[in-house]
Amino acid sequence: MENSESVLSADSGLETQEIISLNKFVILSILSFCLYPFWWTYKAWRFFRDEHNLEVMPAARTLFSIIFLYSLFNKILLFAKNNGYTKSYPSSLLHAVAVIIGLLGYLPVPYFLISILGFIAFIPPFQALNFAKINDPGVATIERTSFNTRQIVVMILGGLLWVLNLWAILAISFLG
Repeated sequence: MENSESVLSADSGLETQEIISLNKFVILSILSFCLYPFWWTYKAWRFFRDEHNLEVMPAARTLFSIIFLYSLFNKILLFAKNNGYTKSYPSSLLHAVAVIIGLLGYLPVPYFLISILGFIAFIPPFQALNFAKINDPGVATIERTSFNTRQIVVMILGGLLWVLNLWAILAISFLG
């Protein structure tokens, strides 16, 4: 697959920000068993570290996202509002939903699969951050219209894991 790109914003000391569509975010989240939102969280913290010269460690904030996700969602909303975003979302509710749905991963087979819906809590911040990056004149963005190589690898490996998981769930169901 060829990557189509279009530069959407101008000149900045930041690295060019890649923008993906909501559909791609959802597909990558589902196929990665909801690991993709963690990658997105890391990239968002890294963006804010570089954009606002914050002294944060994006990897640590992602690893401990149960603590830091609320502040990230707030930071995204403030940044988006400063760039003309008119929508809003409740950061505390989205944080709680992400944590609760994540905990559903401890349910027995096959109910643990409900936890894959955890990406739903990330949709409003994802959309707000994309809007803000595109509309901030100091941020250069590239809109990815096709999947890049890493994303294709995630989809292939995730698809294989889905097949194996579904096969195991069916085997457990029929064999007891």
